[in-house]
Amino acid sequence: MGRAEEIYREIMADPQNADFTKQGIEPLYHVEPEARILIISQAPSRKGQESMTYWDDPSGDRLRSWMGMSRDEFYHSGKLGVVPLDFYFPGKGKQGDLPPRKGFAEKWHQPVLELMPKVSLTLLIGAYAQKYYLQKRRQKTLTETVAHYRDYLPEYFPIVHPSPLNYGWMHQHPWFEDEVVPELQAEIRRLLDA
Repeated sequence: MGRAEEIYREIMADPQNADFTKQGIEPLYHVEPEARILIISQAPSRKGQESMTYWDDPSGDRLRSWMGMSRDEFYHSGKLGVVPLDFYFPGKGKQGDLPPRKGFAEKWHQPVLELMPKVSLTLLIGAYAQKYYLQKRRQKTLTETVAHYRDYLPEYFPIVHPSPLNYGWMHQHPWFEDEVVPELQAEIRRLLDA
């Protein structure tokens, strides 16, 4: 058994995940040993968890558009890893999905990320991912952090979550799709073609 399979089994055996494992729900993340690009967000969506396909929803369609990637490239390029802050759908809240569970990323991110030593750019999607990885380096608000994305390059590229719930934000901040998205696409293309 390789290290990747060992970690997968350890995650499923973790008491913190026992309720999911009992229901036959498996952790949803994606490791590519040759990955150059890593996507970190809050947690899988309900649809993603049900289909066991990450970013398999309208948010995923928008994310692929922002990244300038076809669906086939996104899932089969071999250059993309996906490691949310929680590998299980946490449930619905009043304003969208519940936050990722506390302590999950602290326990599992390091061993999983060690399986992808070639990652050179990490997309931090949404406030939870930015807070966890940027900590005191982030700005006071998500909008300011995204606007100052160049401050975090070449290691991190913070962006807003592509959820339909954020369409209002995008309408209020047209600079994101006008200025930030083209630079994101250029960075992604550079790494995919390398």
